[in-house]
Amino acid sequence: MLYNMTRKPMTLTQKVLAAHAIGLTRPWVETGDILQVKVDWTIASELAWNGMDRTYEMLGRPPVYDKDRFFLAVDHTVDPVTLATDKRAQKLTQLSRDFAKEAGITHFYDANETILHTKFYRDLVQPGEIVLGADSHTSSHGGMGAFAIGLGGADITAAMVLGTSWIEVPEAIEVVYTGKPQFGIGGKDIILRTLGDLGRNTVAMERSVEYRGEGVKELTTDARFTIANMTAEFGGLNGIFEPDAQVAAWLAKRKSHRAEAQFFRADEGAPYVARFPIDLSKIVPLVAKPFSPDNVFTAEQHAGMELQGAFIGACTTTEEELVLAALVLEQVMKDQKPVVSNKRIVVPGDLSIQRNLQNAGLWKIYEQAGFRVSVPGCSMCLGVASEKAGKGETWLSSQNRNFPNRMGEGSLAWLASGATVAASAVSMKVADPRPFLAKIDRERFEKLLGRDRRAPLPNVVTTEPALDVVPPQTSTAAAGVDQPWTVRGRAQKFADNIDTDAIIPGEFCHLVKLDELGEKCFHFAKPGFAALVRKGQNIIVAGKGWGSGSSREQAVWALQGAGIKLVIARSYAFIHKRNLVNEALPFLVVSDDAFYAAVNDDTELSVNVNTGEIVLPATGKKFRAEALTPIVKSLMREQGLVPAIKRHGAAVFELLAAGV
Repeated sequence: MLYNMTRKPMTLTQKVLAAHAIGLTRPWVETGDILQVKVDWTIASELAWNGMDRTYEMLGRPPVYDKDRFFLAVDHTVDPVTLATDKRAQKLTQLSRDFAKEAGITHFYDANETILHTKFYRDLVQPGEIVLGADSHTSSHGGMGAFAIGLGGADITAAMVLGTSWIEVPEAIEVVYTGKPQFGIGGKDIILRTLGDLGRNTVAMERSVEYRGEGVKELTTDARFTIANMTAEFGGLNGIFEPDAQVAAWLAKRKSHRAEAQFFRADEGAPYVARFPIDLSKIVPLVAKPFSPDNVFTAEQHAGMELQGAFIGACTTTEEELVLAALVLEQVMKDQKPVVSNKRIVVPGDLSIQRNLQNAGLWKIYEQAGFRVSVPGCSMCLGVASEKAGKGETWLSSQNRNFPNRMGEGSLAWLASGATVAASAVSMKVADPRPFLAKIDRERFEKLLGRDRRAPLPNVVTTEPALDVVPPQTSTAAAGVDQPWTVRGRAQKFADNIDTDAIIPGEFCHLVKLDELGEKCFHFAKPGFAALVRKGQNIIVAGKGWGSGSSREQAVWALQGAGIKLVIARSYAFIHKRNLVNEALPFLVVSDDAFYAAVNDDTELSVNVNTGEIVLPATGKKFRAEALTPIVKSLMREQGLVPAIKRHGAAVFELLAAGV
């Protein structure tokens, strides 16, 4: 009988998904299952809401499923200068304000109050929850033991309205941390070492990354946040830590949003596809050179390299890092005077952090070191507000991405921890922070963060998910019928790891009209792209990791606006692939080396999307793509997510998962 079935071992991610699954037919989930899940939270920024409002309007502006569980923060494009002078920023901000008032949502944070992920992580998210966000760094909240993933705005709008979504259960890897890190080695150096050792968009690609091992006990919730945050750069669908006494101690400080925590654990024998050990005790301060977060070297190797700018901030930079960086600066300035520069900027993640550092006198240290203390927001990390790096300028930054043009057109972003940026900022030359870290009073550091290492940690009671298991039923719905679907055109070839920043730079993400986005497609990376499409090169043929980076659905709209009819690649970033599905822009996965050897720029292709057959008319050569999943085919038949919701309503994900 169904209810006497022996439950198979599950990973932590699988347990969270199983706990939220609707209509399970067995008491476990496994890789490849298509689930309809209840969603605890949806979150977004004003830059994401701009596109989401378009989807919301197409859906008829229905009521929000739970006004207490949608979190909206104005953080990406705003600072005092842009709010006063930039009509684009003013429009995006007002659009969010108007919606917050219209829907009556509880958690709306206006311009320069917080960074989206900072406040949500510190005040609201709980272990065992499902969080869907219209931002790729939604993965941050796995640091607290939640299943948290970034998706495109259409997905988030749908979940915001319906309270449910769908997910294909991913494969999982375990990154096993052992040893104890040296003082001052925090989340940024740990995730840079992880990226440097394992590679971006490789072993983590489209998988759940579960951070485990005895070394995790040494990591604060701030350090876990940073590691989970940059799982987006790793290529993972999500990053997640098993919630433990460190998490319980943080939750105990909250006045609310702590009673629903579920302390799940992965089972013995859980089905991880790979295991990667990393010794925390061997990690030293690191930098990541342009233009990839896994292009990692030690800070010592690049000591003395001149800098034009220094930035400490963005969502990945926690209160812990801000405090530590201030104490490093204090030590540096005992022997050095700041060289003249107006290109040192520090940005707190939230007004509460700003107050804490103000009260502790730490902002004075930054100011004495020549830093301008700015208001909460994404700031330099995105390079779309008033603060940008200039062409050819090298900046050392504690942000999470160093893609081309990320901090401004022609900029060169080097990634590092806040401590390493601080050690380098006074002389404006890269410096190893360890000599300065060694002089810091550790008790003072802990006190500034409100910690007492001598206090006992709370006891944690682990739990098992309560599952909604029902007997399997035979569907009476008629299955959808595949129709012949041929795309003909010529190829434009691209290399590996083409990110969404390249497809549509952040400064154009305020656009929503397809033709306008199409003209800006590959604005910096491949000028003239849209003109080539108009001449018939309307099929993209790319390598691994197509669409990595930001969750921006504008990347798909830009491709559509330019006239692209089909994307073929070796692999895709999860979020971008799902955006392609939601917007009904067909894509195929081809791993055959012979195909890529046979196709060049301007090669003619004839493709049957449904069968996956690809023909090169000039030679008659034929190749085969991987089969599309039933839910992908269903959404393609529906012409995308919005038409599917309008047709099926609240039952949409149940029907689509059945291949209807």
